[in-house]
Amino acid sequence: MPPRTSPTERQKRLGFELHKLRQAAGVTAEAVASLLGVDRSKISNIEKGVRAISPDRLRTWACHCACSDDAYIEALTELAQPGTRGWWERYRGALPGGLLDIAELEAHAVRLRTAHTVHIPGLLQTVDHARTIFEAVVPPLPQRELELRLVHRLERQRVLAQENPPEYHCIIHEAALRMQFGGRSVARAQLQHLVSMSELSHVHLRVLPVASGVFPGAGQTLVYAEATVPQLDTVQIDSTHGPEFLCGEAQLSKYRAQLEWMGRLALGPDESLRFIQDIARHL
Repeated sequence: MPPRTSPTERQKRLGFELHKLRQAAGVTAEAVASLLGVDRSKISNIEKGVRAISPDRLRTWACHCACSDDAYIEALTELAQPGTRGWWERYRGALPGGLLDIAELEAHAVRLRTAHTVHIPGLLQTVDHARTIFEAVVPPLPQRELELRLVHRLERQRVLAQENPPEYHCIIHEAALRMQFGGRSVARAQLQHLVSMSELSHVHLRVLPVASGVFPGAGQTLVYAEATVPQLDTVQIDSTHGPEFLCGEAQLSKYRAQLEWMGRLALGPDESLRFIQDIARHL
């Protein structure tokens, strides 16, 4: 199989984990190459996510690195499975790869914990609200890409409607609720949609009021995606240059602490629902 030219975040994550395993065990790349019967350069490419690795070779790699965590190894093996093409692959080459990586991250998460200070979560946006967001891009998006992004976002939202959806825990700052993107009617419909979505048993919305005071973080969108094992959790944050994906242990710990801090300040579910309804009534 030829090397990949643009590995996905999921493919790069597998390579990162294999590199981490090897480094922790003090095993050289040359030793792993000899074990697997491949060139030294292929080990480097596997660790960069550029080349695939079979599940059997992955297990051999893990065993040689003295990894005894069966659940972790099986989770890595799942990452290595070719699998079927996700729906997001239809947009490959038409939309930025980072947007597809977000969809793939959500599709494989067992629980999503998010915090939003200015924008309504993408998974909970109405069509009109999402269109307004995509129209406010510098430089402006070509109409075709705008429409593609809109359709892609709506497809992403299906993850909350599928069979066995992930648990979705969301903290939304009052500032985001009061933003009248698209005008009063669009904003009102968006808030009513939040109320409707909160009725789903796996969707848990909480509001962080302005009066709650200070909380940590730079104010960007934060998504903490929990995997089948905690070692494979991922943080995704928004930036002006596109999504960033973080997986270092210190980074994961930092953002868990940030979410927990915000959670201590946020209103409870019922009070949050009344808070959203009250804002909608006054629009």
